[in-house]
Amino acid sequence: MPASFKQQTVLLVGAGAVGATIAAWLAPKLKNFYVLDQGETLKAIEEKGVSSYLQHHKQATENTPVKTVASLKECPKPDIILLCVKNYSLDGLSQAILDVYGEQALKDIVVVGLQNGVENQQILPKYFPKLVYGIISFNAWLDEPGVVGYQAKGPFIFGTPDNSLQTEVELVTSVFNLGVEAIASRHFQDAALSKMIINLTNSFTTLMGLGYREIDHPSLFQKILSQLTYEGVKIVKASGHKECKVGDIPSWFIISASAKLPQFLTRKVFNKNVKKMVVSSMAQDIIQNGRSDNELDGINGYLLELADKFNVEAPYNKAIYRLCRQAFSQEKFEPISVEEVWQQMALNR
Repeated sequence: MPASFKQQTVLLVGAGAVGATIAAWLAPKLKNFYVLDQGETLKAIEEKGVSSYLQHHKQATENTPVKTVASLKECPKPDIILLCVKNYSLDGLSQAILDVYGEQALKDIVVVGLQNGVENQQILPKYFPKLVYGIISFNAWLDEPGVVGYQAKGPFIFGTPDNSLQTEVELVTSVFNLGVEAIASRHFQDAALSKMIINLTNSFTTLMGLGYREIDHPSLFQKILSQLTYEGVKIVKASGHKECKVGDIPSWFIISASAKLPQFLTRKVFNKNVKKMVVSSMAQDIIQNGRSDNELDGINGYLLELADKFNVEAPYNKAIYRLCRQAFSQEKFEPISVEEVWQQMALNR
């Protein structure tokens, strides 16, 4: 690996679940790697570094010292900025970065958007000329600030919607490969939409509190989850995108079979995939942290717009979207049972 990759100055902004895993894997490999956050998160990482562990192996937790900065001005001018905040925080953060570094300096800085969905592709180009996008193909969760668990060590997928900036894509991929598997893709949009199909389930699993309460009705849970993702496959296909392998997410064939075949034939495979599910980033935002901001419109809303555009029926997704918009706007959200979700969906059945 050329030494130049190791000499890159990298600034990571936002040490949530994804940001913290990246810090744990890249900080030991890069001399000039900095994390910017605030409040409890900044304090925890400053004092104790990042503690990370593979799911079911908490006893083998690794602790990684990480350099931190409390403001953009404290960081030496970066070659690469990794944006690890949610889509709803991007406008404010991007403007702050532009204000500090200025348009001229940003012509030489590669900015990497690491968000769910494709909403970042509408926001970030307003601020930055050198943009690479990333897909996170594994689940991660925060136990507390600076303490993160993950299901698999990568991979990350990097690219651009139009396959431009290949030199920058390769640079970012090479830097990540110093510490974790990363792939440069020339089918980035297909990969992004393939991942979004799975992200559709975050709204439903938040609504019924997966990870916070028992699944009260397993067969209804399977029915709703399977139909949500199957409708997603139909929407993405109709929009002209192709299936792209992203980590170990279920194939479109498995998703379709789970929705169409009797449950006794598909339950074993379905249960195997459910075991991979952890508390989603949406649930962490809404249930754990009591936030009103969420990714519902950027993921579910976006795919429902595609469904309308390409005349794809999506009754399950429409019903879940409607319920989540109502529930998540309440002052104090409380998850409801799967059976209650089903009753409130009120589908003609």
